[in-house]
Amino acid sequence: MVSQIYSTALQKSLAIATGIFSQHTLRCENWLTLLALITISIKEFERRLVRFSSSIFLVLGAAINFKMASGGSLAFDEYGRPFIIIKDQDQKKRLTGIEAHKSHILAAKSVASIIRTSLGPKGLDKMMVTPDGEVTVTNDGATILKMMDVDHQIAKLLVQLSQSQDDEIGDGTTGVVVLAGALLEKAEELLDKGIHPIRIADGYEMAAKVAYDHLETICEKFPDPRKNLEPFIQTAMTTLGSKIVNRCHRKMAEIAVDAVMAVADMERRDVDFELVKMEGKVGGKLEDTMLIKGVLVDKDMSHPQMPKSVKDAKMAILTCAFEPPKPKTKHKLDVTSVADYKKLREYEKEKFEEMVKQVKDTGANLVICQWGFDDEANHLLLKNELPAVRWVGGPEIELIAIATGGRIVPRFSDLTAEKLGTAGIVRELSFGTTKDRMLVIEECKNTRAVTIFIRGGNKMIIEEAKRSLHDALCVIRNLIKDDRIVYGGGASEISCSIAVSRAADKISTIEQYAMRSFADALESVPLALAENSGLAPINTLAEVKSRQVNENNPRLGIDCLEKGDNDMKVQHVIETLTSKRAQLMLAVQVCKMILKIDDIRADGGGDM
Repeated sequence: MVSQIYSTALQKSLAIATGIFSQHTLRCENWLTLLALITISIKEFERRLVRFSSSIFLVLGAAINFKMASGGSLAFDEYGRPFIIIKDQDQKKRLTGIEAHKSHILAAKSVASIIRTSLGPKGLDKMMVTPDGEVTVTNDGATILKMMDVDHQIAKLLVQLSQSQDDEIGDGTTGVVVLAGALLEKAEELLDKGIHPIRIADGYEMAAKVAYDHLETICEKFPDPRKNLEPFIQTAMTTLGSKIVNRCHRKMAEIAVDAVMAVADMERRDVDFELVKMEGKVGGKLEDTMLIKGVLVDKDMSHPQMPKSVKDAKMAILTCAFEPPKPKTKHKLDVTSVADYKKLREYEKEKFEEMVKQVKDTGANLVICQWGFDDEANHLLLKNELPAVRWVGGPEIELIAIATGGRIVPRFSDLTAEKLGTAGIVRELSFGTTKDRMLVIEECKNTRAVTIFIRGGNKMIIEEAKRSLHDALCVIRNLIKDDRIVYGGGASEISCSIAVSRAADKISTIEQYAMRSFADALESVPLALAENSGLAPINTLAEVKSRQVNENNPRLGIDCLEKGDNDMKVQHVIETLTSKRAQLMLAVQVCKMILKIDDIRADGGGDM
């Protein structure tokens, strides 16, 4: 505001000076008269400027008084120009101490309660609708939280927690949020008892260390997958059991295991997911999903009269277009006569024929092109019996090159026979009564590139199937890296809860209360499993926990599928040790961070 007043004053002063000078100089007759008039103009300017300045400072003073009354203060910079510092504390909200902690815990509990009902094989799905009206139906914890419109900063931490579990492990995204919510809920009870939040966080750390070490004692090792794939398939089935694909989850599990084993490097115990591609097509049934040992491209031949199948294919993989060369800079071509036009047509035709000849001379019988080409080039390719596929995307081009052992060529002059990719057969797939077609490249030189082709009744099912298979692929990859497993159904959580409770009895400090609360929080996972399965949660948990203590059997869990046996080894409910340990450590880290926050300052409109 002050800068505006100064600018206005300067403009007004210049206008006064210009006006006065122009009025007097119009009447000048000689140099002496002009000099006298300039002297008069300057005095008149000074008189008017003083009068104008007084009014400016009156306005400036009123503005300063108003700002000072509203809590501001006046200061001056190094040039003596005034500026006003405004105090806006009254426009902010603040929570401190126990109120801040309870605000955080309430937000975390709200998020955890939303996805708690999605846990387990009988967990319920959530429907998410975007502002554009796009519908997503899923029970994947990371997907649900990512699509939720969350404003509270602590609730956003739980969203990031779920995403971290998904990025690092790929499974257990719902369980880790449920566990974190339970830990914070138990922490609230301890805060009400007067225990300091740092002591609670330290107790949680101690309990997590006990649970972490206990998981090492109850885990089992899997056999070499090259000798027996069945345990890996059963583990993938456990992952897929809570997904929409569970009615054919045996087949889906086999596809996931076969895909991972095809691209796995067993020497380095690593899996390159870049070599596994997932494609979906609406139509058909989930049971029609298949694993293709090769590459699937959502394209067809560029001309309808080109052959639909090419055996012993030798592919030229091009990132240059079938068109005459053009200057890289802006240019203009003037065609002034029919003769010039004919010469241009002849030039284009010669260039097209030269390109086709360069490809044919290398021995290629199929062209994969990243760019398009016009009808004339398409006709010449057909005439020279050279099938072609155009507008193939960059990732597909790279995958085709990896699978076929070819090189991506940026210029026709660089194309040689050694740079061609090879495949046993390249064929078109057609679907039902639609005109949709896709290209399958099979029997490739590099058999480590695979594609999972998913079918389904609508787009939502296909997208959920992709997410489900991604989780299964991640679980199998984790088993390749670390072949130790624990048993699911809440069995490992109940066993760790018992171990932490026993360790708490040996602690003499106040952290023992936090450790017991940690043990109680671990039981929230089996409680949620029992509740979502329609069982009496407390009675079911008490019975299983009692049997674990009496029989010393850490494999007993919640019989969610009501098969009549609580032994998860018999039911083949298996989880990776990597996933379970990550859930514990990530949940405790987030809880510790939240408990250490005791002061919040936010804008008046922000949520607290």
